[in-house]
Amino acid sequence: MPSTRTRILTAALAAIAALAVPVAALAGVVVAASGPSATSFPVGKKIAGSERIVLRAGDSLTVLDGQGTRVLRGAGTFTLDQQAGPSRRSTFSVLTERRSAARMRTGAVRGEGDGQPVHSPNLWYVDVGQPGKVCLAATDRVRLWRPSTEGDATYSLRGEAGRIHTVTFADGDMLAPWDTRVLPVSNGAVFYIAGPGGPDKELSFVVLDSVAEEPEDLAAQLIENGCTKQLEVLSAATLIAEG
Repeated sequence: MPSTRTRILTAALAAIAALAVPVAALAGVVVAASGPSATSFPVGKKIAGSERIVLRAGDSLTVLDGQGTRVLRGAGTFTLDQQAGPSRRSTFSVLTERRSAARMRTGAVRGEGDGQPVHSPNLWYVDVGQPGKVCLAATDRVRLWRPSTEGDATYSLRGEAGRIHTVTFADGDMLAPWDTRVLPVSNGAVFYIAGPGGPDKELSFVVLDSVAEEPEDLAAQLIENGCTKQLEVLSAATLIAEG
């Protein structure tokens, strides 16, 4: 039977060996793909940092990893860990911050190039112009956001039971509070939102049990829950470069 000293030495050597094993490269996640190879890169597919990405002429692949979002265009062979560009981790931190009512700021994120759409500066704001399924980190401070500051604008929110809550944006404001005491928000809840002169559009919520701390993991959460508009915001805000 091994002595106590031998067992201790064996355990120490095993610990040292474990530390010597290279840490696997963080995976990126596909957020969009088009072109001849699109079927090989479905949205949500994980790609390791050292994995060879072979694209054909006409291919466009958008991948989000721990450093940010990259658009790769074929023909060519790529790996994520060889793509240069500044990290967008700080942008990700701001975008996913759960701000208190006293600290919230209005604003917008514009896509690269002229004529690109304006996106919300915070992932958890509810974009009144993009109804559909929305993921929330919490339900205690729900805020509506509009991509303009011009003029007053009133929106009507109606629950499935017919209860109505009216929200008004003042001139110059991009943010307006959703009063959850009047119209409570919960996981799976469905509402109908109507803007100035517009028809009712469906709005539903997914309340995340926990929020992933890594960009690629959060992207996977949004994909899994069908929150595609927020995935677009995340991708646009953390864009590094096109390859």
